[in-house]
Amino acid sequence: MTVRNVYLYVLDTMADWEPGYVIAELNTGRYFADREQRRPVRTVAATADPVRTLGGVPITPDLIVDDLDPADAALLLLPGADTWAETKHKPVLDAVSAFLDAGVPVAAICGATGALASAGLLNDRPHTSNALQYLQFQEEYRGAAHYVDAPAVTDGDLITGAGTAPLEFAKEVLTKLDVFSPSTLDAWYQLHKTSAPQHFYALMQSIDRPA
Repeated sequence: MTVRNVYLYVLDTMADWEPGYVIAELNTGRYFADREQRRPVRTVAATADPVRTLGGVPITPDLIVDDLDPADAALLLLPGADTWAETKHKPVLDAVSAFLDAGVPVAAICGATGALASAGLLNDRPHTSNALQYLQFQEEYRGAAHYVDAPAVTDGDLITGAGTAPLEFAKEVLTKLDVFSPSTLDAWYQLHKTSAPQHFYALMQSIDRPA
């Protein structure tokens, strides 16, 4: 059995819905092509103190940033929040570079892309966000020439997404981690995108395995 953790960074005012699709699928592994793979989701924060999401849900983190180790990680996931500008989040932005250098994917959505821009991490690679103008408010951002007007973008091991596109963001992450078969991923995406029943049946058929 292969177990590698998905680290979800949690912070006050975290947008509950943005990581929802992807953490549910990675943590359960219910549609994985290889059921021997495990991608448990662990929460990590700047301190050990509980945080409260935008929806009012309290979360006590499993570990702090100082304990992060790319060696046992499958992914570092950064959700949007209204509090990314606080200086206490700088250590996790430093960790982004360490993860990317180690070949471990990092996925950032909505406000987290602004935080990456503020750290100069989007200046030289394709990326997206809520809008180009949003990133241009960040003093260290020089990456306008690399901005892609799309719901979600993957460049190597870095995935970025708009806050209005959590489904497309999740699809990019699942594609990168290669945990679904192509037919499962397509049916899963189409089901959530369209709600058409045929995609549910296609999803169930795609994971049908002999007893």
